[in-house]
Amino acid sequence: MDNLSDTLKKLKITAVDRTEDSLDGCLDCLLQALAQNNTETSEKIQGSGILQLFASLLSPQSSCTAKVANIIAEVAKNEFMRIPCVDAGLISPLVQLLNSKDQEVLLQTGRALGNICYDSHEGRSAVDQAGGAQIVIDHLRSLCSVTDPANEKLLTVFCGMLMNYSNENDSLQAQLINMGVIPTLVKLLGIHCQNVALTEMCLVAFGNLAELESSKEQFASTNIAEELVKLFKKQIEHDKKEMIFEVLAPLAENDAIKLQLVEAGLVECLLEIVQQKVDSDKEDDIAELKTASDLMVLLLLGDESMQKLFEGGKGNVFQRVLSWIPSNNHQLQLAGALAIANFARNDGNCIHMVENGIVEKLMDLLDRHVEDGNVTVQHAALSALRNLAIPVINKAKMLSSGVTETVLKFLKSEMPPVQFKLLGTLRMLIDAQEAAEQLGKNVKLVERLVEWCEAKDHAGVMGESNRLLSALIRHSKSKDVIKTIVQSGGIKHLVTMATSEHVIMQNEALVALALISALELGTAEKDLESAKLVQILHKLLADERSAPEIKYNSMVLICAFMGSDALYKEVQDLAFLDVVSKLRSHENKSVAQQASLTEQRLTVES
Repeated sequence: MDNLSDTLKKLKITAVDRTEDSLDGCLDCLLQALAQNNTETSEKIQGSGILQLFASLLSPQSSCTAKVANIIAEVAKNEFMRIPCVDAGLISPLVQLLNSKDQEVLLQTGRALGNICYDSHEGRSAVDQAGGAQIVIDHLRSLCSVTDPANEKLLTVFCGMLMNYSNENDSLQAQLINMGVIPTLVKLLGIHCQNVALTEMCLVAFGNLAELESSKEQFASTNIAEELVKLFKKQIEHDKKEMIFEVLAPLAENDAIKLQLVEAGLVECLLEIVQQKVDSDKEDDIAELKTASDLMVLLLLGDESMQKLFEGGKGNVFQRVLSWIPSNNHQLQLAGALAIANFARNDGNCIHMVENGIVEKLMDLLDRHVEDGNVTVQHAALSALRNLAIPVINKAKMLSSGVTETVLKFLKSEMPPVQFKLLGTLRMLIDAQEAAEQLGKNVKLVERLVEWCEAKDHAGVMGESNRLLSALIRHSKSKDVIKTIVQSGGIKHLVTMATSEHVIMQNEALVALALISALELGTAEKDLESAKLVQILHKLLADERSAPEIKYNSMVLICAFMGSDALYKEVQDLAFLDVVSKLRSHENKSVAQQASLTEQRLTVES
């Protein structure tokens, strides 16, 4: 370390005199000291004030320039040295050196800038202001096709520099994308796929850039899918596969890239991994199985990629995914059920799957998860059943298969995602009067629905419970169902639903309330009164923003209330005539006609 102090003193003198031989010796001593103890040597360099002199030594003409840049690269490995490097004015001369023709100078300069930028806002900002990124991208472009080892090393350093420059910084990543870095990196990956270090650097860069939404279109216009799948097929080690997975996952969120990945043969690779790893209990294998099956499900989220893999229900991929459902592996059961839910996104696929016995497979899966079951599997299987129940032709078949009985086993679930899908599945199934009546008289179900109508922390569950209550009345048109709902305390929730911000929910509530008033007004009278329905109807009719169907059904209800002394007295007290008479000139014919009818009824009664 005494030698180091002497070297630093000598360097100060020779830096001014520019005697190249002495300078060369001093720089070699510094590099040696840094190799032995980087941190301590860097502290000494900072304390000596020599950093400021380095700026003047970074001359394109000097034979020592590469060594100076190398020293800066070494000291900038320490976090505490990065801002001092910026403050010493080193960035501008380093960026100027990027125009050098000397390969060693370029290599050391790329390292120095990359290390200064690592996790340093000040470093990145200075490189940005000096225009360093564009010069590096231009180099990558022009050197892209040269495959000798020295050039590949330089390309690796430049890729690393850009990565450190833009890592976790959206605006700098966007800048690189605008400069056209993506097609260049994809080309690099294709040409240099045998070079492990360069390939890994490209993958890390892709991983960073792919997180940005604006990158997806650029990626989609390259052959990235083909290159990644080609690279993936060569990998044996878990870590290498994991690196590629980390790029594939964000890229596969884009529908165009999903299709490209499917066409490039990624699905076959994923199915092979599943087959190889399914029985393994090694941690790496379990992780790989999960990643592969998750990615498979993600590819099915694109309409075109999904339909291509469905192949009219005859496709090898569809059949393989189907075989995951009866598996004993929870991850595969989950992926299988999610895949079915994704395949079930159009009527044709849904009808084909129900005809071919998918419902029974899903019910068997759910039966295996009733007691202390896996919540994610429950949720996925219910999602699939809900989607399959959408086509009208499937509803009766699914009801006769006993789907409602299976679904009702999960009524006791305390998990909101499961509750939400359970409600959605039942609501999809009860278009038929008989099914709605059967479920609407199920006291346990109705009581649970009323309870969930108050789940204020879970808006989805609350909304679906209200909609199912309303649907049970609307589809059954049954006095017994209405009585069950009144006795379970459901009326107040239907009244609240009539004030929803969603017109469809408001209308469903009003239609259900109109049926209650037509069929069982006496039973529901007290609950309707205490829920202040009459006041709510007055507001809905007076509000210009109310949709025509809301106004229409509100007036239907007013007419129905004439059968109840208590409710009709409220109607009279609130002077409905004024509001209704204004609606006679409403632009919607049905509303205008109902207003005339309601006005007549109100006038006669009063």
